[in-house]
This record gives sequence, C-alpha cells and structure tokens, in this order.
Amino acid sequence: MNTATAPLPTRRADLLARLAQPHVYDLAVIGGGATGLGVALDAAARGFSVVLVDSHDFAKGTSSRATKLVHGGVRYLAQGNIALVREALHERTTLLHNAPHLAQPLPFVMPSYRFWETPFYGMGLMMYDALAGKAGLGATEFLGRTRTLECLPTARTEGLKGGVKYWDGQFDDARLALALARTAASLGALVVNYCPARSLIHDAGKVAGFVCEDADTGQQFTVRARAVVNATGVWVDTLRQMDGEAIGRPVKPMVAPSQGVHIVVDREFLPSDHALMVPKTADGRVLFAVPWLGKLILGTTDSPRQDIVREPEPFRDEVRFILEESARYLTRAPRAEDIRSIWVGLRPLVKPQDDEGDNTKSLSREHTVLASRSGLVTVTGGKWTTYRAMAEDVLQKCFTQGLLPSRPAGVTNDLRLVGTPQGAVHHRISDAQGLHSYGAEAQAVQQLPGADAELGGGLTAAMVRFAARHEYACTVEDVLARRCRLLFLDARQALALAPAVAGILREELGTDPHLEAFLALAQQYLHAPA
Repeated sequence: MNTATAPLPTRRADLLARLAQPHVYDLAVIGGGATGLGVALDAAARGFSVVLVDSHDFAKGTSSRATKLVHGGVRYLAQGNIALVREALHERTTLLHNAPHLAQPLPFVMPSYRFWETPFYGMGLMMYDALAGKAGLGATEFLGRTRTLECLPTARTEGLKGGVKYWDGQFDDARLALALARTAASLGALVVNYCPARSLIHDAGKVAGFVCEDADTGQQFTVRARAVVNATGVWVDTLRQMDGEAIGRPVKPMVAPSQGVHIVVDREFLPSDHALMVPKTADGRVLFAVPWLGKLILGTTDSPRQDIVREPEPFRDEVRFILEESARYLTRAPRAEDIRSIWVGLRPLVKPQDDEGDNTKSLSREHTVLASRSGLVTVTGGKWTTYRAMAEDVLQKCFTQGLLPSRPAGVTNDLRLVGTPQGAVHHRISDAQGLHSYGAEAQAVQQLPGADAELGGGLTAAMVRFAARHEYACTVEDVLARRCRLLFLDARQALALAPAVAGILREELGTDPHLEAFLALAQQYLHAPA
C-alpha cells in the first residue's frame, strides 16, 4: 500500500482552526513521539477519526535521541528473551520496507581480542540469524584478522585475533517520526505540535477528552474523544496522576528513567561503513561506534537517572567512560576536544506495577499498556523498532476496554510512509545528510526557492522552506535538530547557520522562530561536561 506523495500543507493557522471545531474524535493521542505517532497512524489507517497533540515538537524528547539502530536486540537474545527478539526482528524488516529512504541495513563487526570470542559470539549471532529467518538482512560471518581490519580499518591491531560480522539496521529517528505524523495526516488525522494538554476532561468518572493550549498564543482548545491515549513517554506519570486525582484514585509512578549519552565525532576515527560493537566493556555494558549521516556516533547502554528533564545533560563520568573505552579499541581515540555534538536520550523503564484495581497488562515485550478505571489508556516503555507492534497493542486495549469498536489489525504491515520512493531503494543513512532523506519528495523540495542556495551541512534554503510549509516546523530548533539533523551532527555548524534559518522561517511563517532559545540550546550540545 502506498500513500500519496504530494506534500500536504501544514499551515499552523489551519491546523488550529481544525482543532477549534467542535467534534468528538474516535481517538485522541497525547504525545508525539514514536509511540503516539504510531498509534495515530494505525488508528487513522483503520478508518478512525484521530487527533494528536504534543507539548513540544514531534520527537523532541526520546524519539529524536535514539542510537539510530533498527534492531532485534542481540543483548536480549543473551538474556534468553526469544519472543522479544523474534518480534523485533520481524518489525525491523517491516520498518526497512515501509521507509527505505529513512532506514537501511547496516553491517556490524565485533572485534575479537581473545581466541574464544569469535566462536562464542559467532554462534550466538547465528542464532540471531535463525530467529530472523527470511527477514534476515545478511548472514553472520566469522572474520580473520585481515578481514576484520578491512571492515574496521582503525581498530586496535595489538592482540586482534579476528571478529564476527552481523547485520542489523539503522535509521533517521526524527525524520521517521515526522514521516509517521505526515502519513497519519494524509489519512485524515489531525496532528498538532506545540499544543500541550493542560487538563483531562471527565464525564461521570470516565475520561472524555482534554483541554490543550497553543504554546505561542495561549489559546485553549477543548478536545473530546471516545478513547484517550497517554503516550508521553517518560512523562506518562504526570497525566496518570492528573487522571487519578480527578477520579479520587491516586496512582504510583510507573516510570524509572534511564539515560543514554551519545558522542558524535568525525568519521576519520572510524572511516568505514561498518559499525563497531563491543558486547562487553570494562563495566559489562555494550560499546558502539556507528556511522551516521557522515559522522560517527559513540555510546554505550543506558545508566539510571533520578530526574526527568526536557533537555538532559550528559553525566561527566559517562563521557569519560565512552572516550576511555573507545581508546581501548581504536588506534586513534577521540578526545573531548574532538566532540562535534553531544546529546542525551531518556528511556522510560517501567517499574513493576502492583494491582491497584487498574485493568493492567504488562506485555512480554519491553512496553506496557494499561487502562485506568476512568478509561485512560497509557503506553510506555518499548523501543523505536517495535513502535508499530506497540500501536497495535494500544488499539487492542481500546477494543477490549470497549472504548472503540474492534477493527482488524495488520493494516500498517505494508503501509509505505510519506516519501517512500518507487522501487523502495535503500539509501545509505551512513552517508552525509542530503536530499536522499526526502525520498520521492526530493523533487518537490528542489522546486522551491533556494534549492541551489546551500547554507551549509547539506542544508539548503529550499529545505528550510519545505520544513515550514509541509513538515510542521515552527522554530530554528525544529529545522536544525529534527528536519535536518545538524544540531546532532555538528553543533558548532548549527550555531553558525541558525541566523540564516531564522530569517527564512520569519519570511515563511511570519512568526518568531525562537533564535535566541536555539543559540542557548546548541551550547549544551557543543560542550562536554568539564
């Protein structure tokens, strides 16, 4: 199934005018990250009337700060969670199929510095292949020392025995979120960013909608719906508590946040289209070095965090750990002064829930879907790769709770997202960013004024105009962080381009593009903690 490729306009005044119209939607979603947008798309594809609002920009939080991997989860295989891995591998293939301009297969190499590592990890990865079956992206290979260095030319040579090569996928997370939003809109959904939900509406003890507010003007809108979904990620407890207070039933927090630090450096530190994966570092966690949009992402698995903030800052020890561990595996290790951008993603880990009388279902995969006594459906946890399966589970919860009439699942299995080119040719996400991320819409971008006026970093004036006219962009940050990924790739260059981007947005939108706020934010991405 293909969606229309003609870009729809996203003029904010028109979106708010639609939001102001009295209407009872089938489904209202609060939260415009991967999960909420996936739910909105699935519901719209099944023919339900849908509205979605987000307090900030789509994917502003966790969903733009992922490790950029579409994966089955090798570490879950080691934990024996076969069902989770099998499902994620299936969803990996579905995502690559439905958004080939935004996702691609990516080879990984685990270098071996002990004789037992190659056969040990190789056998596990062959099981990974077996679970993928026909959905596999490539066969696991046992590599000798020479072949390992061909794949990882700057890997440390001292003591290198060989390696194991396997396949997973990578993607552009923020642009995929945007594609979900725009595809949902093409199917009739109303999606609005910068419109936080301020309060829930209850009728006779049942949630019946919410009041939201335009972040710029303060204008409020009453949204009524048969089913309301709380898909606010690490912030789900705020709405749950609001709901519990309204019905006189306080709730316990269900999210325990963790954070992942990502350091971006130039590709010269690992000039390869292969990613480096170390399954066990000095403290037992994973280390990765992943080529992405012309740069190299360094990072490790998450560490706990006590607070939940919109712009989390990296822990000093985490930055030091990543740089020190990189030095153990690369002949030339990056230092703090080599960092082009540093950013942090929060992940909502779900605490075990006591039976409080809620109709709660903890699923076998990482996410949890529950319904409160008022009928508020909350979903959190999970990962980008399984967003589509999570959406199906949320819709099923709405059906079993009697909030919506049941309709068959599976409608998004072959639903190509906006921009999918004819022939579904994969583009190399490891290459520098450019027009390839627009897929079939590249020609529409090129037809706008400024197509030949490159501002820098692969960004043209036409891309900024397209973001303003067709991609819901309202601010400089929207453009430089999520429509184009320059803030995540080279914060210094993003700072340099910000005034030019602000000028184009003022011309296109006639509103304040919040340049000063972006300049302050970019400083955080530029500097590692001292």
